[in-house]
Amino acid sequence: MDDIKLDNQITVREPKTSWQIITADDNQKDLFLSKAQEKEKKLKEEQSSTFLNNLSIPIHRWFRFSAGFSAEWVRKLLLEEYENGRRRVLDPFAGSGTVLLEAEYCDFESIGVDSHPFVSKIGQAKLFWRSNYKEFAEAGLKVLEIASSIKVELEEPPKLIKKCFYKGYYERLKCIFEAIELGNFDSRINSLLWLAAISIIRECSSAGTAQWQYVLPDKEKKNVSEPYLAFKEKVLLMASDMKERQKWNKGPLPEYIEGDARTMTKVKDNWADLVITSPPYANNYDYADAVRLELTVLGEIERWRDLHDVIRKHLLPSCTQHVTRVRDKTFEIANDPILSPIQDELLEVIETLADEKEERKGRKDYHTMVASYFRDMAKVWKSLREKTSDGAKVCFVIGDSAPYGIYLPVDRWFGELALAYGFESWEFEKTRDRNIKWKNRKHRVPLKEGRLWVNG
Repeated sequence: MDDIKLDNQITVREPKTSWQIITADDNQKDLFLSKAQEKEKKLKEEQSSTFLNNLSIPIHRWFRFSAGFSAEWVRKLLLEEYENGRRRVLDPFAGSGTVLLEAEYCDFESIGVDSHPFVSKIGQAKLFWRSNYKEFAEAGLKVLEIASSIKVELEEPPKLIKKCFYKGYYERLKCIFEAIELGNFDSRINSLLWLAAISIIRECSSAGTAQWQYVLPDKEKKNVSEPYLAFKEKVLLMASDMKERQKWNKGPLPEYIEGDARTMTKVKDNWADLVITSPPYANNYDYADAVRLELTVLGEIERWRDLHDVIRKHLLPSCTQHVTRVRDKTFEIANDPILSPIQDELLEVIETLADEKEERKGRKDYHTMVASYFRDMAKVWKSLREKTSDGAKVCFVIGDSAPYGIYLPVDRWFGELALAYGFESWEFEKTRDRNIKWKNRKHRVPLKEGRLWVNG
């Protein structure tokens, strides 16, 4: 096995932009450059509320977590607020750690909270980038040595595994995870190795992946990576990122809490003077199903229905799959006094959704999801007021939704809940339009995404 050459940096080659290769005269070049820069700036602004830009940024790129926002935008906002005297940032939906990683760079104290057990583990592992990168790389080589020398006894794999992996590739992945355990490494190195192994599962699977990370077992992709080679390349990339990042100034160590945004019991009252976050959207995206393949490889679930007890029960209800067990309590939930600022409008929407359900083939419990979602988000706003100081600034990256074509004014309802629980003002800044490519779409309600700014 070849040695890892740590001094050779791994770089992502940026594609040449069109204005670098034009051959027109200088005036035409200047005009084209100006238009191209304007177009790029607009695109970058539109993508600031998405994860896309993070796929080429060291540390952030270690695991593809679709439900995120731009690290570059977070850094810009943090630096601006640092100049305004803010020093403590809270992210109640911390996900894979974007805000916390950028807070370190910008010299902020930071706390992240997330209730997703699997994603929390990923976010926590990424924060160990300060570890010795040479030790980590050597540990990666050791894992491959152990993995290639052992044989893992496998029971009959779940059906999903049989559909998603070539013969032998699943076994090699299991050998890598077993080797990480057998290596008896330092706990932080162990977490980084686990993350490296987790992040190659999709690369080594023959199954396709839908837009939001749902696995597509019946859609075979062309390029499938061999597990041992993929693991080595991932360790190389991570070690290179660690080496580069360690050249930067290091701010206070972040604190990542696997906990509940609705209570945040481990965060001190009045602690944060800045909040940057993006809660789940009420758009029926299943954050549990998005990591079903990884959880199945790890042996944490065997069937799709296992996702409820392992993941869904911990999450804020933003998907109909989260609320099947409380559908008979829909109106009890909607009449919770915590929702009083928006209750009349909310009940009207829920009644409409309940009626619409009876006319639809799928009969999805959108009415229950909407009631549960806003009840729990009201709890989040109440908790945030307790955890933030006077004069704090809050930024929520949010998107509205329209289940069964019934529009939910998410930005306004959030703003009204924020005011009801002690914040002073709110405004919404749109970054992009959504749901506008209507070909083959059932619902044609224009939607938007952007930032809800709340002042306290």
